[in-house]
Amino acid sequence: MRGLRGPRRPRAAAVALAGVLALGLGVAGCDADQQEPLPAPPTQPSTPAQPTDLTFGVWGAEAEVAAYQAMVDDYNTDSVASEITLQSWPTHDAFLVAMREGDLPDVYLISRSDLAAVQAAGLNQPVLELLDERGVDYTDDYAREALLAFSADNELQCMPYGISPMVIYYNTELINFERMLVRGLPAPEDQPDTPEDESHDSWTFEQFTAAAEFATRPRRGSAGVYIEPTLRGLAPFVYSGGGDLFDDDDAPTSLALSEDSSQEALSRTLELLRNASVTLSDERLAKASPMEWFERGKLGMIAGFRSLTPELREVEGLSFDVMPMPALDRAATIGDITGLCVSSKAPSIAQAADFLVHAISAEPVARVARAGYLAPASLPVAVSEDFLQPALQPAHAGVFSASIRDMVVPPLLDDYTALEAAVADSLRLMLSVTVPDLEAITTQIDEQSRTVLDPELASPSPSEGASETASGDAE
Repeated sequence: MRGLRGPRRPRAAAVALAGVLALGLGVAGCDADQQEPLPAPPTQPSTPAQPTDLTFGVWGAEAEVAAYQAMVDDYNTDSVASEITLQSWPTHDAFLVAMREGDLPDVYLISRSDLAAVQAAGLNQPVLELLDERGVDYTDDYAREALLAFSADNELQCMPYGISPMVIYYNTELINFERMLVRGLPAPEDQPDTPEDESHDSWTFEQFTAAAEFATRPRRGSAGVYIEPTLRGLAPFVYSGGGDLFDDDDAPTSLALSEDSSQEALSRTLELLRNASVTLSDERLAKASPMEWFERGKLGMIAGFRSLTPELREVEGLSFDVMPMPALDRAATIGDITGLCVSSKAPSIAQAADFLVHAISAEPVARVARAGYLAPASLPVAVSEDFLQPALQPAHAGVFSASIRDMVVPPLLDDYTALEAAVADSLRLMLSVTVPDLEAITTQIDEQSRTVLDPELASPSPSEGASETASGDAE
């Protein structure tokens, strides 16, 4: 596992804390035996407690927000201690804007990329002890990757909620593995004498390349594959080929694309992704987005997360399925991970924690998962029909859950968006140049990353010589 120091098992921290509390109570008990008993407090007239008003903040499409609202309504029906009001935003970016302006709900959904900023600002209450007090044993129901993703300072800062590995969506009319095998092309297939469907368990980069070429049909105007020229888009290929994205898994000071192992992984990957005959040209990208080309049935493969599924299901006539990210040397991918946090400023931390426990329980999670957007971090729900939805596309939805074991969790960064922006132009250049000087351009990218990751040691700007050498012969 990359990307985080391995904190001790979360349950162990709670047990250790419980031991300290028990010791303290024991000492207090000994002192009490030597003192006169305290007088009983005067009897107060009983008055009905007023429920505490709490807010629950999420973002997402209308159908997903409606599922959250139904989950909140169920809780309010049974709760007498608190009343939950749902706050929602259409996108994650809109939520971030509201949070930066001080609109922080009492329980709220965050992306894992937000965790460093949230924790640094003291906006969350660690949840390990809160969950332990309520008897929540999550150790068997959540993947280790999900728990580590929201752990810092030997604490579980927020509770994992969604974990969606990046996978390959493919058009099943443009790419047919059985027809590829008949033609003698490399393609994933079931193993002999096994009853299970193993054709979607894994595939090699060679098979991925063959599928891209098979889907490319100039007469029909279809291209084979499109991968975004971003750190996020390229990361699975770098990791799969034995490279590293960052120079340090805990406290990176730069990217590590110029390291030999990373360059080797990129060199192999770019043979396909820079092939203008199988990818979307700049001219076609100017007319429509990669997602639009895929929805039109003119693109064989696109990388994405579970959140794409409902939109694709709505496209009339589109037949699609999913595969894991292809393996160069080993299986590897990255993920879109979300968690539920308790605000440190909630009017009642205890009641906010009570609602958190409800929100992560199996049936409430299943209710949200049925909307189709959420890939649940709850393992029991992830293997249930509420998520797999066998009557709907994709046929092999289990690929999402199976790919969790191959996820690489990156370091916690203060501003991942700023890092992507700092290297965006150079990454696009790397994927658009006919014969780039890979060493020069990756060195340039690593240096540009320092302006975000380690600004004190960053060079003022990349040298003109490096830029000219890296650019090579542009198409």
